[in-house]
Amino acid sequence: MNETPVKDMSFEQAMKELELVVSQLERGEVPLDESISLYQRGAELKAHCEARLKSAEEKVAAITLDDDGQPAGTKPVEGL
Repeated sequence: MNETPVKDMSFEQAMKELELVVSQLERGEVPLDESISLYQRGAELKAHCEARLKSAEEKVAAITLDDDGQPAGTKPVEGL
């Protein structure tokens, strides 16, 4: 298991590790204690990925388009 703190991971790094965690848990070949640790790490990775996606979606939503459909700048997103 990767020892990098989840908060320091990029979205791609976290997704890759989350896929590995899920794969290990689905196979059921790890001892119970390790399964619990894997599940906890997976929950952290999932939350991190969801937060990174939400942030990206908010940034995309803030981009405004001009009359030609080209990016014209950004506008504040409510709640940010």
